[in-house]
Amino acid sequence: MRIKKIILKNIRSYKYQEIEFPKGSILLSGDIGSGKTSILLSIEFALFGLQPGQRGSALLRSGEKEGGVELEMEIDGRDIILKRTLKRGNKTISQESASIIIDGVEQELSITELKNKVLSLLNYPKEFAKKQNTLFRFTVYTPQEEMKQIILQDSETRRNTIRYVFGIDKYKRILENVNILIGKLREERRLKEALVSSSENDFEELKRIESRIQELKVQEVDANKVLEEKKNYRKKVEDEKKLLEDKINEKRKIEQEIEKTKIMLSNKIERTETLQKSILEINKQIEELNSLKFDSALLKEIEMKISVLKKKKEELSEERLRISSEINSLKLKNEENERTKNKISKLEICPTCLQDVDAVYKSNIINKMDSEISQNIEKIKEDTLKIENLLKEERKLDSEILELQSKVDELRLTKVKIENLNEKKALVETYNKEKEMLEKDISLLNEQISLLKSSLLEFQKYDLLFEKKTRELEDAFREEKKQEILLAEIKKEIDMLNKNLEVVQERIKKTEEIKKQISYIVKLEGWFSKSFAPLISNIEKNVMIKLRTEFSKTFEKWFSMLVSDNFNVRLDETFTPIIEQQDYEIDYAYLSGGERTAIALAYRLALNQVINSFLSKIKTKGIVILDEPTDGFSEQQLEKMRDVLAELNSEQLIIVSHEQKIESFVENVIKLKKEDGESNLEN
Repeated sequence: MRIKKIILKNIRSYKYQEIEFPKGSILLSGDIGSGKTSILLSIEFALFGLQPGQRGSALLRSGEKEGGVELEMEIDGRDIILKRTLKRGNKTISQESASIIIDGVEQELSITELKNKVLSLLNYPKEFAKKQNTLFRFTVYTPQEEMKQIILQDSETRRNTIRYVFGIDKYKRILENVNILIGKLREERRLKEALVSSSENDFEELKRIESRIQELKVQEVDANKVLEEKKNYRKKVEDEKKLLEDKINEKRKIEQEIEKTKIMLSNKIERTETLQKSILEINKQIEELNSLKFDSALLKEIEMKISVLKKKKEELSEERLRISSEINSLKLKNEENERTKNKISKLEICPTCLQDVDAVYKSNIINKMDSEISQNIEKIKEDTLKIENLLKEERKLDSEILELQSKVDELRLTKVKIENLNEKKALVETYNKEKEMLEKDISLLNEQISLLKSSLLEFQKYDLLFEKKTRELEDAFREEKKQEILLAEIKKEIDMLNKNLEVVQERIKKTEEIKKQISYIVKLEGWFSKSFAPLISNIEKNVMIKLRTEFSKTFEKWFSMLVSDNFNVRLDETFTPIIEQQDYEIDYAYLSGGERTAIALAYRLALNQVINSFLSKIKTKGIVILDEPTDGFSEQQLEKMRDVLAELNSEQLIIVSHEQKIESFVENVIKLKKEDGESNLEN
């Protein structure tokens, strides 16, 4: 892996800055606070995103809503660009988007997807996907102060950190999981042994159930025989009841026939009474009609008078209409004369000869018309009087016609009544005949009722017999039902015992299986505790010994290059640096600042080399980032840094330092400055 370029947008003290990284050694130079460490943090953010516990406010420039980092790098000859952005919300700053460009092809990914993609490209072991970017921190970039903190940790924490970095913590996890598994196996074994002990009485239970089933089967056979006898008895009683029921049905039919006959008798008696009333009423009407007389000549005479009067009325009506028409004609003439008078009185020139009209001439014409109008008015009065007289005569004729018509109606009604007399006599005769027939039917029906009642007496005895047989049948049904219930209870108990038998048999079968499982668990538990766990412990011990040996050797090499005094250094079993001088062990706290920095740097470089050696396929072997590696160094120690950097021989070495002397040790220098709170490259 080699970093080619980084673009910062609103990151910490940077508004916008592009920084290119050449091959070889590079120094990020500048005063304290000029923005050197911001670049290293941005590289880490571009690769892995925000780390657990890291806030976006530590990266996003104060007061800005959005920011981002774009990192261009090369891995195995492939150009890769990583893009990550930050966005300020109402309360927090979060990672907004992420993408990767590989050989010009861009792909939008989630925050987690991009981290996993980067780990894959860097060929980091899969177990580091769920960890923090510890491997990157200890192989590429570790702030010097963090390395000093590792050295100052308690021994157990430091050893666990080393295990974690090298992935050796998996052995510890394996042993912990093995102990958990052994505990689970022992618990499972105890549970299964308890199950086996609780099922010791199953065989006795099995024999008891089988014996009881045999007893119940004998009882079932006997109960079936009794049930069959009770069914046969019940059927016999049922048949006897059926015969009695037929007799009862016959009795009911006779009773129904008696009721029908009584209804018929009642209807005929009622009809006879109705006919008698009708005969009396019609005879009374006949007597009244016999006293009536009808004069046909008188009817014709009155009808002739009515005809003459109607004709006379029509003549009067026609005359009245004629006079009314004449009155209307005279009124129209008067209206026309009035209009003509108005026109002539207003006329000045004759419309025909176009000469002036003389006033005398107009007066003569108007006088003539007035005379004609007066004559017409007199005529209208005479005619109106005639019409009134005619109306009086018409009303008189109407009164006479109405009176005569009333007499005609009376005569005609009398004629109709006389004509209906014969019909009423015939109707009386018909009613008398029907009455005689009904009286005969009534006599016959009374006789039939008497016969039916005598027949009914013969069937009375069957009622008591039927009631008795009904009670016998109910008792038979109850006894049969009891026997069926008894038989069902026997069968139910047999079924229940058979199910219990199956359960016990299944339990015995499972007990045998559990015994086999207990035997297997005992063997498995013994293998894990006596074979597998010691093997893993031995592997971990050998790996840690090998790691500590190589780590201690490399640590001693780097420390001797940085410190000229006669110090002997090594790492103990907890990877704690042990410093001795003239056979006396020196406590880390009593070393000078430069010596403590030398120990931290040597530890850092040794850790880098050993990790790259153990994890030889990771893609970050060619890059090292050192953040203020010479803090507290003397001039002599600074001179020795030249040899250290040459010995590293990294494809790309990035150093952050404000020591100007380091500039002569590296191939490239990137100078940074900060003005008015904004960091930029120094021209």
